[in-house]
Amino acid sequence: MPDSPFDSDSQRLVAQQAPGDNAAPWSVGEISSRLKRLVEGEFGHVRVRGEISGWKRAASGHCYLALKDADAVIDGVIWRGAANAIPFTPQDGVEVIATGKLTTYPGRSKYQIVIERMELAGEGALMALFEKLKAQLAAEGLFAQERKQKLPYMPRTIGVITSPTGAVIRDILHRLEDRCPCHVLLWPVKVQGEGAAAEVAAAIRGFDAMPADGPVAKPDLLIVARGGGSIEDLWAFNEEPVVRAIAQCRLPIISAVGHETDTSLSDYAADLRAPTPTAAAEMAVPVLADLANNLATLGLRAERCARRYHERAGERLAALVRVLPKRDALLGPQRQKLDDIGARLDRGLENRLTRGRRDLDRVSGALRPAMLTQRLAAARQRLDGVGRHLDLVHPNRPLEKGYAWVEGRASGKVLPNAEAARAAGALTLRFIDGTVDARVERSGGKSYPVEKPEQPTLL
Repeated sequence: MPDSPFDSDSQRLVAQQAPGDNAAPWSVGEISSRLKRLVEGEFGHVRVRGEISGWKRAASGHCYLALKDADAVIDGVIWRGAANAIPFTPQDGVEVIATGKLTTYPGRSKYQIVIERMELAGEGALMALFEKLKAQLAAEGLFAQERKQKLPYMPRTIGVITSPTGAVIRDILHRLEDRCPCHVLLWPVKVQGEGAAAEVAAAIRGFDAMPADGPVAKPDLLIVARGGGSIEDLWAFNEEPVVRAIAQCRLPIISAVGHETDTSLSDYAADLRAPTPTAAAEMAVPVLADLANNLATLGLRAERCARRYHERAGERLAALVRVLPKRDALLGPQRQKLDDIGARLDRGLENRLTRGRRDLDRVSGALRPAMLTQRLAAARQRLDGVGRHLDLVHPNRPLEKGYAWVEGRASGKVLPNAEAARAAGALTLRFIDGTVDARVERSGGKSYPVEKPEQPTLL
């Protein structure tokens, strides 16, 4: 054994080309590229069956996972375009068959499969995914009974989400026409295949977002319908986006997916499950003929009740009348009292008339013509005296003797003294036969007070 590994021919401290060895060393990148070409050329496209583990979707939209069985594990990647085309929502523990290209990832020195298509590995795997989704959504409370809404008794507008070309919409329209015609709004969608779940979920949200006062009447009730088929055909109605859209919708929803034995997760989330689309139409509206019969029956019952009430009221009135006192018994005392008051009134009027005649006779004796003539002459004499006095104190009496009133021309008031006349300047002299305008040129001399005329005294 050599003393040091660095002294042996197989181990050197510095790499040297051995005699007869003409192979140059490879770089790591060259080895990785060679392996990548070898793996991709040897295998090409493969189909791998395994159970999904570590499923995650990156922010870029690409998905990463591992496929495993009892013996081994292989990493896988699904680019965003292929991931959006997967017809179901992958979850850990679901067995699938992945079709893609086997390659290597030099950054981690591992091989992986680039998955282009992914399918469930048989109906068993599909049912396992169904039960897994059902348990998950039920745990979130999406199927709780207290979340269910009551259906309107007679909706004016019904929104239907289904294929526009299938027999489902025709069956629904015919049944509604037979039972109770109403306005129907159809939102056409794909009911299976790629993109079906997204269209159904968008239709539910679209109906729910319609304004109540918009140009198109907002539905009072929604029907999500599809004809019968295998579990694979109905899988769009098991997708999580559809189930969540149904659970979050503020409008009542009837789920009519498949036939009687078919069950989807949409049935659990809806407010009511119908075994068939035709049955959904029957549940949505009452029978118009039955309504008419019920109204007629209620009308007859109301009429009978009113008639019976009237008859019983008449019987009670007759019974009350029998126990009431007679009219003469009730009005007799009042009539007697009225007669008594009438007699007393007659006597009172006679007494009052007698007293009035007596008073008149007494007063009429004092009314003699001589007394009236004497009083009339005294009154006339007094009025004559008052008239003479008024004539003496009349304001115009001094004007007849040559006097005049002095008034201020601007104010029109009588000026009582010279000082007021000098202050006024422009004067008006009022004589018995008219007025004369004058102006104060100069003033002087002694002023005399103006005597005020005596006021008339009434006698």
